[in-house]
Amino acid sequence: MASEAFEDIVADFEFLEDWEERYRYVIEQGKALPAFEDALRVPTTKVEGCASQVWLFPNIEAGIFSFTGDSDAMIVRGLIAVLQALYNGVPVDQIAHVDAVSELARLGLNDHLSAQRSNGVRAMVERIAAGHSAANGVDQPDWACRATSRSP
Repeated sequence: MASEAFEDIVADFEFLEDWEERYRYVIEQGKALPAFEDALRVPTTKVEGCASQVWLFPNIEAGIFSFTGDSDAMIVRGLIAVLQALYNGVPVDQIAHVDAVSELARLGLNDHLSAQRSNGVRAMVERIAAGHSAANGVDQPDWACRATSRSP
């Protein structure tokens, strides 16, 4: 169950000939992310388990999940953009059905990221799942998810 935006990334990856080009592509995706509000760089939005500093902020509007994010590492900003393509726009009740591991495997990321980066991606996916759970009323004290709210 991948979005059109994610399918576009898959198609672009297939077109690119080597991993250096794919890394550049991911970094460019990260550079294209909109600015992340400084007010959102707080402990509740920080993702633990990443080698770099990473912040993710979920938003639920009209039953549709999305998130914004940022990192101090350009490759990680790009990975955030890839995850946005996978998750943003998905109905909240379908988030649990997104198989991030399988979808990301289609890109070959697990085979080409360092162990630390792979752990960071896993931590981000877990945080997204926590945001979904919080939106559905499941207690997730480490990540405050507020529908249509912009303040942590």
